[in-house]
Formats: sequence, structure tokens, C-alpha cells
Amino acid sequence: MRILITGGSGLLGHKIVKELCQDEHEIYALQYKHDIPITCKKLFKVKLDLANYIGVEDLILKVEPEVVVHCAAYTHVDGCEVNKGYAWKINVEATRSIVRASRVVKSFLIYVSTDYVFDGERGLYNETDIPNPISYYGLTKLIGEELVKSSDLLYTIVRPSAIYGVGAEKLNFATFVIEKLRKNEPVKALTDQYVSPTLNTLLAKAIVEIIQLRPMGILHVAGERMNRYEFAVKLAEEMNLPKELIEKAEMKDMNWKAKRPKDSSLNISKAKHLLKTNFYETSLALKTLKKEYLASKGVN
Repeated sequence: MRILITGGSGLLGHKIVKELCQDEHEIYALQYKHDIPITCKKLFKVKLDLANYIGVEDLILKVEPEVVVHCAAYTHVDGCEVNKGYAWKINVEATRSIVRASRVVKSFLIYVSTDYVFDGERGLYNETDIPNPISYYGLTKLIGEELVKSSDLLYTIVRPSAIYGVGAEKLNFATFVIEKLRKNEPVKALTDQYVSPTLNTLLAKAIVEIIQLRPMGILHVAGERMNRYEFAVKLAEEMNLPKELIEKAEMKDMNWKAKRPKDSSLNISKAKHLLKTNFYETSLALKTLKKEYLASKGVN
């Protein structure tokens, strides 16, 4: 199968590339500022800025992928609020180009969205709940969803929540907590913001399964609901790090530029029924994370 992946060097994208490399797929993976830390026989790395719409469209038209996995995005929530023009360019206009070119070559499109399309007033949202983003990031991702839905493409919109894991250039919440605790430094974690923390490795496995199954529509693929503090404590316990250094904080204490949902946790019943991949179990996710983190540090 010929598969094209945007964001191939990112937190999620490089894990999808790694999973796909285990089979005989022909993979075209986009990278830009950072290199994809993987090599395999049929992997073609393409250095291309997502804002280069013509270049992205030309690549899709040339490669004619059977599947496009669009997981690249500008995900800095406060950054999107401050630099709305850039957020629109990457999260909306680039998606529009990918949809346009994918329609021409009749690709199956997987669009990775976010739980931040919801306002967070109630939590455990299912796929049929009406989105109501409260940040510009959430708005741009929702518009991306609508571009996909309004095309005549075959597609799956995947909504994860609070993706974490090893392997990307910048720290995410989990790796930030680990790094701080390893240095015996205190770390604050919110008791009143609920999410569904999603390990990149397990999410990638689920997306590879979605490539095979091709379920149409929206699918929530995420972990179990918990607040940031609960997640940090579980993480510290798994990593044998001092959980007493984790300090409780509240959203009102944060100096954010963009609003965050109070509870953007996702109902994952539909995906659990459809997929064989165990993408949701916290104990499995944290054991996997521990193994990968120690390996990244050269510890067996």
C-alpha cells in the first residue's frame, strides 16, 4: 500500500511511520524542521513545509497515495491564539490543499483532530456531540474537520486527547513531568482540568488498524479520563519517581493566553468496539512509556 504521512517527524507521526515500516508499505513521510528518526526499506522522507501548499499538492498528485494520514498541525494552543494568521495557514489552508489533492487521486484520508473542538463544560464527549471550541487552536482544527467532511472523500476523523510519549523534539506533559521529577524539582499539575491522556505509540497502532479497516466518520481514540494531577501521580508511580514533588494547581493559577476546556475527556466506546488495539488502558500505556523512555536514555 502507498501511504503518505504529514508530520512524519512529530510526536505521533514518527510512531505511525515506525508501525508502518514493519510491513511492506511504500511510505512517503513529510518532515521539515526535524528529521524523522527512522529508516526502513520503503520509507521516503520528503522535506517540505506544510505552508508550501503547491508543493504539498504536487507531491500528493505525483505519489498518488492510496491513504493520506494528515497528523501535522500547529498545536501550540497559546501560540495559535497569538499568531492566528500562522495557525490558519497551517491548520486550515494546508488541510484544504491536502483535501483538494487527495480528492483528485481518490485517497482515503485520515485527519487527526483534537478534543479541543469541545468547550469542556461536561466531558466524556461522544462522536455525535456538537463541537464548540473556546480557543483559536480548537476552532482551526474544527474547520479542518469540516473541510474533510464536506469533501466527497472517504475519510476517518480521529480525535485523540492530550497526546504524550517519547520521540519528538519538544517535551510533552508526560516527559516534562518525568524530567522535572528526575531532577528532584517540583512540578505543578492541575486538579480541575480533565483529559483523556493518549500515548503516541498506542494511538499510532490504532491508526494503522484504521488504515486497514477504513471506518467512515469520526472516531474518538484516546485514553481513560483523569485530571492532570492524577495522571502525573500515576506516571511518577510507574517511573519510581518522587510523587510528593507533584504540587496541586488549578486552572485559575495558570497564566494562559488561550482558554482551555475544563473537561475535554472523550467517550471511546465506539473505537473500543471497532478496534482490536488496546489504545486506552492507562497501565499498559505507562508501562510502554517507561520502557521507551528508559531505552531513549540508554537504560535497559
